[in-house]
Amino acid sequence: MSALQLSPELSIALVAKDDLLEGSSFYAQGGISAVLDAHDNFNTHVADTLSTACGLADQKAVSYMVENAPAAITSLEESGVPFTKDNDDYHLTTEGGHTHRRVAHVADKTGQSIQVNLLDNVKQRGNITLFEGYIAIDLLIHEEQCQGAYILNKHTNQVESFVTHKTILATGGASKVYRYTSNPDTSTGDGIAMASRAGCRIVNMEFAQFHPTCLYHPHAKSFLISEAIRGEGGKLHLPNGQTFMQQYDERAELAPRDVVARAIDSEMKSGGFDCVYLDISFKDSDWIKEHFPTIYNKCKTFGIDITKDSIPVVPAAHYTCGGINTDLHGKTNLANLYAVGEVAHTGVHGANRMASNSLLECIVFAKSCAHDINQQTLDSVYFQSEPWDASRVAASKEKVVVSHLWDEVRSIMWNFVGIVRSDRRLNYAKHRLEQIETEVDEYYSLYLISSDLTELRNLVKTSQIIIQSALSRQESRGLHFNEDHPMQSKIAKNTII
Repeated sequence: MSALQLSPELSIALVAKDDLLEGSSFYAQGGISAVLDAHDNFNTHVADTLSTACGLADQKAVSYMVENAPAAITSLEESGVPFTKDNDDYHLTTEGGHTHRRVAHVADKTGQSIQVNLLDNVKQRGNITLFEGYIAIDLLIHEEQCQGAYILNKHTNQVESFVTHKTILATGGASKVYRYTSNPDTSTGDGIAMASRAGCRIVNMEFAQFHPTCLYHPHAKSFLISEAIRGEGGKLHLPNGQTFMQQYDERAELAPRDVVARAIDSEMKSGGFDCVYLDISFKDSDWIKEHFPTIYNKCKTFGIDITKDSIPVVPAAHYTCGGINTDLHGKTNLANLYAVGEVAHTGVHGANRMASNSLLECIVFAKSCAHDINQQTLDSVYFQSEPWDASRVAASKEKVVVSHLWDEVRSIMWNFVGIVRSDRRLNYAKHRLEQIETEVDEYYSLYLISSDLTELRNLVKTSQIIIQSALSRQESRGLHFNEDHPMQSKIAKNTII
């Protein structure tokens, strides 16, 4: 969206470390929230978002996002996104935290439709060049300004300098730091780690949102079961059929994600269950297939007929609520560097993201970021960067070290920095990550750079930021629950690293 909104007179490189569509947005099933119903209003959308955020959201940023939401929907429709409608009206659903139906969607594959249509539009623009299979290593910094990035061309295994006037990070979140996640393999915290190394302020990284319901099956790679199923009346129950959400929150299945995830985690641990179950089979069979075709077909491949059977589910790391601190235009504290989407901390999520505000945030702030750049006069001269120096390193014969440390980091984060935390577990994780960081730095200094090594380095850095943030928050708020500090402080403060 940023590339499409930038002036057609600019030369734009759109860089992705994998296929351009291989990011979390593609897999976002639920939808995009916006006030599109006559009985809804901006004030209510703002209030719902602030309530879910547990006192930490920036009201100015939330208002800006909400007020620009209808225009975001219009922009997407103009790009070809075919939102599901009842006659001429949007078919609006609801999800956790919303008090009105305001989630516009394309069946249960909203993110996929948005990504495919925007990419089709991008390919029609002669000023945008696509670079797929290029992974950024570090930002190019000169005189405290960002001048682009060193990027590994995975096709040639050569590091290239991408020199720019303006750089926009849209690298997504960091949920691959956890063993179980709904995210694709690309979500390794790259942008957050690079920005941190370059001196950017990173805010509220302790707030990792765990999606309550991912498909539990040995051959299902963390397939997400949309919150919209609970929005349409789906019930969570134990293996014996007993429902339990009403014991945890009066909103039951429609409570915010942190409440639902902790409830499931508690029931699984206390009962010794591998999973719990989500049931929507009481709805009409044809209605289920129409509204949730992707989920129906995916579950069917694993022998689960959701029109008849309950779906086995577990929580999994899903969304990074913190990130690189930005203003309303995506600007960071490093000159010429912007951040949009999940990698950014705009202030709209606070201590917990309300469902379907994520795609909305992407579109609204991608547009404002591009608008800010379009207002500026860019120099015709580019910075002359030093080429990447690989003269003192060798090809690695110890790649097993990288894969071992990768697995260890993710296990540590899952076991000690997960849904429920304690000071002791956090400190253990802190000390072990310091040891791993030393090992990774030594490996990085000795051997040629690779995609796996780059991601491991970023996983370690991002994990350390999460742990440092969690240790510094001496309370429980939103997504961060610490058994040693179970109460919420009266004063809400951001954690800034």
